[in-house]
Amino acid sequence: MAHPSMLGFQDAASPVMEELIHFHDHALMIVIMVSTLVFYMIVTTVSTQLTNKYIIDSQEIEVVWTILPAGILILIALPSLNILYLMDEIDDPHLTIKAVGHQWYWSYEYTDYEDLGFDAYMVPTQDLLPGQFRLLETDHRVVVPMETPIRVMVSAEDVLHSWAVPALGVKLDAVPGRLNQTAFITGRPGLFYGQCSEICGANHSFMPIVVEAVPLKHFEDWSSLMLEDA
Repeated sequence: MAHPSMLGFQDAASPVMEELIHFHDHALMIVIMVSTLVFYMIVTTVSTQLTNKYIIDSQEIEVVWTILPAGILILIALPSLNILYLMDEIDDPHLTIKAVGHQWYWSYEYTDYEDLGFDAYMVPTQDLLPGQFRLLETDHRVVVPMETPIRVMVSAEDVLHSWAVPALGVKLDAVPGRLNQTAFITGRPGLFYGQCSEICGANHSFMPIVVEAVPLKHFEDWSSLMLEDA
């Protein structure tokens, strides 16, 4: 969960988010090295005899500043392609959840069960319980079993929305008439908060998402209780 004055990402709760954080750190180190090298060359050029035209017009330097950026792009591209394929991998999901965006709330269907579904609205500020977060808490949470492959299919009823949970490394557009899908695995129990990340109208900022990861036994108890109440 993010907190005031926080720098960086939230703690990763899925393997994909861990890889995204590692890639961010990898790319940031490259950016720092490139920025340092360019700054050094600028300072050196304006303050020493490197301004000599024979140095600036050197064929060797032109070869270096052509090959070096190409090598840097390869160092960035290879790990990013690996993560892209990892994020698109949906291999034998154990549970499928359909999330549909509306103005301005989410509705969910657990497609492996016949009658398990609900709408999730933001809890008004005056109804919040101690410990709950303003503008982030919902009246129904998306309960999932931890350490289990979960597939999420996302669509929208009216306008463009986006189903995003930063700690899980998930951000998927909800497009009317189209069904997009992604997958995630929660590596630990907990509550993971997100919001609609598409400007979808006046109440865009009031479409929170709460994913609750629990042990499998607790999920079975919850799903049985929800089916009895349906």
